[in-house]
Amino acid sequence: MRSVTITLLQMSTPDALRPSPCPDPGFTIHERSTPDGTFNRSLYLAVGSPWHWTDKADWSAEQWHAYASSDSLRTFEASLHGALAGYFELRPDASGGIEIAYFGLLPEFTGRGLGAFMLSAALATAWQSSPQRVWVSTCSLDHPASLHNYLARGMSVFHSETKPLPDLP
Repeated sequence: MRSVTITLLQMSTPDALRPSPCPDPGFTIHERSTPDGTFNRSLYLAVGSPWHWTDKADWSAEQWHAYASSDSLRTFEASLHGALAGYFELRPDASGGIEIAYFGLLPEFTGRGLGAFMLSAALATAWQSSPQRVWVSTCSLDHPASLHNYLARGMSVFHSETKPLPDLP
């Protein structure tokens, strides 16, 4: 039987951040000012599909609208020379931390060093609200560079477990 390893990582102090420089001056990141469930859904599917993100794949338009409109969710989009390249979402948790809820690049923008800079920006942005910690969940189905990127930016593993892998769609 196949399995998946789920790894939870955290950063407990902003001093741990090891930022990566921006590899291209045309790469920009900005927070979306208006909630848009269609945007979040589109990026979730486009970024997550190759990595088998399925937890929200069957959500209705109403569910996406409610999710994106949550007062606690912050959505950021990344562009390269004006072309949409990826996104990340930040949301507070019940223990005073900030979770990087979703993070990734569209497939055609991977392998250029953009993810390292985008993660640096996500972590720096999360620390602006003085949380207890910033954390993220990744798994062995995610992009092969994901875990290395999180560790290289200064995050550390606080939990890891391997589970049987359900049938993938």
